[in-house]
Amino acid sequence: MKTVLFPVLGAVAVFAAGVTPSTAGDRYADRPPVMVSPDLSAPWVLQLGQAPGIVRQNRQVVQQQPRLRAAQPDRVRTAAVQAPAKRTATRQQINPIFLPQEVDYDGAQKPGTIVIDTTQNFLFLIEKNGKARRYGVGTGKPGFEWSGTHKITNKREWPDWRPPAQMIKREAAKGRYLPTYLAGGMENPLGARALYLGTTEYRIHGTNQPWTIGGAVSSGCIRMRNEDVVDLYERVNVGTTVEVI
Repeated sequence: MKTVLFPVLGAVAVFAAGVTPSTAGDRYADRPPVMVSPDLSAPWVLQLGQAPGIVRQNRQVVQQQPRLRAAQPDRVRTAAVQAPAKRTATRQQINPIFLPQEVDYDGAQKPGTIVIDTTQNFLFLIEKNGKARRYGVGTGKPGFEWSGTHKITNKREWPDWRPPAQMIKREAAKGRYLPTYLAGGMENPLGARALYLGTTEYRIHGTNQPWTIGGAVSSGCIRMRNEDVVDLYERVNVGTTVEVI
């Protein structure tokens, strides 16, 4: 027994003497990197069953939830509701019969005379050779009709408007309050030109309401489209005779 034990103890002593401190702490040292062949189909890799140095994590299949987008009120549409149609301003049209035109005229008036027919709502500028230039006009509404002969005593471009006191009072009773003075311009009801008749308060003038031409619409004045009164203004002079029938 002693013969066997002594050789064994001697071997252990020799092994312990061969272990150095550096060898004992070697397990805490950094391991050299493991080189993996890029060819994972190499026979030695297949024998290992998996690539050395590669840790495969279990992948969990996560079902992606659909993203919900916040509804934007201005983009919400339904099949039963349509976007409102754009509003387009409709401009009232004048009857073409009241546009300026050359016509036959067999009256007794001399060329250059203005004749206003308040029944048919036409103004005639008498020309030579049985012709006349005819314009559509707006005339006095019921209660404001008149007739007579006057001469043009004044001409104004973009005239100012001073409503008569009687008109201001009359319109105020209807709840419509007129200014005592309004400078000439596009908002002025006398329009672009005015031809003053004798010493009366009546005028041949333009309008900012051309769709009223052809009707009995005024307080006695003769109303024309702005482009028409400008044309007439250039054709007649102060002193021209005007017959209202």
